[in-house]
Amino acid sequence: MKSDMSWRVYLSGEIHTEWRGEIERMARARGLDVVFTAPVTDHPASDDCGAAILGAEDDKFWHDRKGAGINAIRTNTLIKAADIVIVRFGDKYRQWNAAFDAGYAAALGKPLIIMHGPDINHPLKEIDAAAFAVIETPAQAVDILDYVMDGRLKGYTD
Repeated sequence: MKSDMSWRVYLSGEIHTEWRGEIERMARARGLDVVFTAPVTDHPASDDCGAAILGAEDDKFWHDRKGAGINAIRTNTLIKAADIVIVRFGDKYRQWNAAFDAGYAAALGKPLIIMHGPDINHPLKEIDAAAFAVIETPAQAVDILDYVMDGRLKGYTD
C-alpha cells in the first residue's frame, strides 16, 4: 500500500561525488514522493560562511568554529525534520562530519541508512551497527525508499 505522506530524506556525507543527484534522479524516475535535503555541498561556502557573515578571523580555529556553528543550524534542523537519514562515507577523505551526523541521527532515533564500500567496513563497524541498513550504492538506497514507501517488494507477487 502506497504511503499517503511525502517523505523527507536527509542526505549526509561526502561531497566529492554525484551520489545525491543519482538518488534524487532515480527516486524521481520511480515517482517517489520524497523531499531531499542536504548540507551545503559547496565546500568553500561551507568553510567560509562564518567569517563571511560574522567577520574575518586571524585564527583558523575561530574561522572554522564560526562556520561550523552556522552550518550546524542547517544540519541539525534538517536532520530533526527528516523521516530517514542516509549517510554516505566515501573512500577519499576522513569524514568526521558524516560520522557526527550519523551519531546525531541515531541519538534522535531517526531511521539511518549508511552507504559505503566494503573497504571501510571495519573502521565504520560501530556506525554500521547503529544503522537500520548498510548499503553500497545509490540504487540500493532508492530500492529501500521505494519499498518502505510502497510496502511492496518489487519483483515479488502475492
